[in-house]
Amino acid sequence: MNFIVKVADESHVKFARDICYEIYISAQERHTGIAKRTPEYIEEKIRAGKAVIALTEEGSFAGFSYIESWQGKKYVATSGLIVAHHYRGRGLARRIKEMTFALSRKLFPDAKVFSITTGGAVMRLNYEFGFRPVPFAELTSDPEFWKGCEGCRNYEILQANEQQRCICTGLLFDPDDIIQIKTPTLTEK
Repeated sequence: MNFIVKVADESHVKFARDICYEIYISAQERHTGIAKRTPEYIEEKIRAGKAVIALTEEGSFAGFSYIESWQGKKYVATSGLIVAHHYRGRGLARRIKEMTFALSRKLFPDAKVFSITTGGAVMRLNYEFGFRPVPFAELTSDPEFWKGCEGCRNYEILQANEQQRCICTGLLFDPDDIIQIKTPTLTEK
């Protein structure tokens, strides 16, 4: 099956409820922290050109993600990555993540890009794009961002730790970092 992955526009606002439903169902099934979002919030991201949507060739909703800037555009969060259940396992999450990351770099080229997640697949994708795990103290300090975690089942843990630790892992892409990976080699003497 072929998918169309693109920056969402006004014509995609009609999928906001489907997106919220998929996020809700995934949170219930995985018993992990996925912050709830309202259709109005999703619509706002779509209208602002800060969302990526995946559609089937027939035009049905298949996946979604969005970005948001924080602290005067110093930080950008990639959030809400979701693939509709019957389209999972086809590499669609990777394609959505690639476009979401490219969109964040295009709109906010100097910003640090971050993600918080409990999902191993999302962590692996982030590593491939040069993200590294960091303490929450290296992420945005904007209280409005952390307020967005209120819809997550783990919010009490985050609050109890003064927004410094949670079950989620913080991952950061800093455009100023130059990461070189050294591969050890065996040398015989």
